[in-house]
Amino acid sequence: MKFVKMHGTGNDFVVIDGRGVDTDWSALAVAMNDRHFGIGGDGLIVALPSETADLRMRMFNPDGSEAEMCGNGLRCLAKYAIERGLAIPRDDAIRVETLAGVLTCRVWRDERGKVERVRLAMGRPRLDPREIPVLAEQAPPVIGLPLAVDGHEFAVTCVSMGNPHAVWFAPRDLDLPAYPLHVVGPLVEHHPLFPRRVNFEVAVVDTSERIRVRVWERGAGLTLACGTGACAVAVAARLNGLIGDATDIVLPGGTLHIEWDGAGEVFLTGPAVEVFTGDWPNA
Repeated sequence: MKFVKMHGTGNDFVVIDGRGVDTDWSALAVAMNDRHFGIGGDGLIVALPSETADLRMRMFNPDGSEAEMCGNGLRCLAKYAIERGLAIPRDDAIRVETLAGVLTCRVWRDERGKVERVRLAMGRPRLDPREIPVLAEQAPPVIGLPLAVDGHEFAVTCVSMGNPHAVWFAPRDLDLPAYPLHVVGPLVEHHPLFPRRVNFEVAVVDTSERIRVRVWERGAGLTLACGTGACAVAVAARLNGLIGDATDIVLPGGTLHIEWDGAGEVFLTGPAVEVFTGDWPNA
């Protein structure tokens, strides 16, 4: 089985053409994403035919669970599909079916036709606690929700970008790189407030145009970047009156630009990079 290793701001994926392939995708994701005995990655992305869009994306975490959506992964899939002829852009855009709905990917290509950057229409954020989901007895949006794990106390803002997120705006003087997210993250992910688990973002607002973020991803753990997480942080920041309609989200793997007018769709812009290709022998 041929694969391509790709990344979007350091959030790395194994991408394959799944058309006509009959296999256990969850088991394959566990094997391929293993960083010692496999290829290594934050997820397996499978390109499939769609009856409602140009392409369908399935994304599996390293633990084998299937994610509803992945912004960095979707940018990689758009590049992969366009450059290999799986999808033909119309007005420099393709539409991709995901478990979070059909999303539009607008691409910028270089003089060789290679996709360099992708702007995603990520859909409207879901703010009702029943849709996120989070077990919160309050009207949307869910802002300032008390959360306590192992002696740590937070007030989080909860957002769904097709997958659930809990965002904590930390004090500006927090040493973000040193924060023990590897310890706190899994406790938040599996907290009883979140019936489908949750992605946890720790965010430090530097200015209205710049937020530094680290992410614990549900089913993946620490990652260098998270597209839906970046969108959730920007939405949460705007809901809390911390930013305007656009901001840069600075993640360990790079910077993503997020736009949200407070009512409509969220837009994410960032790079997509091909690292190498290969053949997986056990499929």
